[in-house]
Amino acid sequence: MAARGKRATIREVAEETGLSPAAVSYALRGVQTSEETQARVRAAAERLGYEAHPIARALASGRTGQIGLLCGSLEDYWQQSLAVGIGRALLARDRYALIVDAGGDPERELALARRLRDQRVDGLIVQPLDPAAALWAEIGGALPVVSIGDALHGGRSHGEVVFDNRRGVTLALEHLRGLGHRHLAVFTATRASTPDRPADVHVDAEAGRLGLRADVVAVPQGLAAATDAALRVLGGPDRPSAVFCFTDSMAYGVYAATRELGLDVPGDVAVCGYDDHPMSALLTPPLTSVDWDIDGIVEAAVGLVVGGVDGAGDGAGDGAADGGARGGRVVREPALRVRTSTGGE
Repeated sequence: MAARGKRATIREVAEETGLSPAAVSYALRGVQTSEETQARVRAAAERLGYEAHPIARALASGRTGQIGLLCGSLEDYWQQSLAVGIGRALLARDRYALIVDAGGDPERELALARRLRDQRVDGLIVQPLDPAAALWAEIGGALPVVSIGDALHGGRSHGEVVFDNRRGVTLALEHLRGLGHRHLAVFTATRASTPDRPADVHVDAEAGRLGLRADVVAVPQGLAAATDAALRVLGGPDRPSAVFCFTDSMAYGVYAATRELGLDVPGDVAVCGYDDHPMSALLTPPLTSVDWDIDGIVEAAVGLVVGGVDGAGDGAGDGAADGGARGGRVVREPALRVRTSTGGE
């Protein structure tokens, strides 16, 4: 047994087994050696207390074991839940999530994407604020990138987990119209610097088709910002009869504003969300929302990025062309969870 406090070396494992250090390295990685040799080397390593140094292991394999997770804004509760799910799913596959938050800022998002690439993460999962940025084609050429929500510019991402936003928007707007609403406010996190996001475009198209007046309001992520926006919209003389929010977190701000203004939900204003966070069913009244099945999103995104890393081979960490073989496109279908916030139950 190695002396306490001293890390056994790969050379000591080689002496113990009668193999060369190179053969021991191959055996510990499970390559170019027989299963019998691998078992013998691992047993010797355990007896000696040998542990591969993570930096040395990364240099030898070209991989760090880390997957970057670039979140649009962790002030959004649904994105928090998604980050937790992805982190746990990666850990179950012996990977580690390096989670960073763009804070709703497209420029910060791109700076963080570059930093994650430079830190040599094995792959990247991103919920893009600016899917049209030219940088994504460059990043996708260096490592496997999987986007959640919107497809990325340049066609170089390894995979996409996208939402059928037209169907999601249609479900919400048809539901509200069926309840008699004709004037809606629509809260979105889209900024002027990231126009023409698919979900927002569908609002204009579907509102026109259904004969609805839909006032689109840009709202930063976060409860306080959503509350302030709702106070302005609902406290004015031309109050809409319903508010459709592109995140449930924004809808929580609408609830807070209605209480401050003395308005009833859904009697004075109906409220509909868009991601069905688990907390939404616990509100008073429970929130109607569009559900995208967060567990299915986690499973698809993690499967795509791990498949991209494994498929890229040992060169993946060195900028393998196209970040490994392309994994594909997964389209999530929505389901409307009707609850009493819209008076539809």
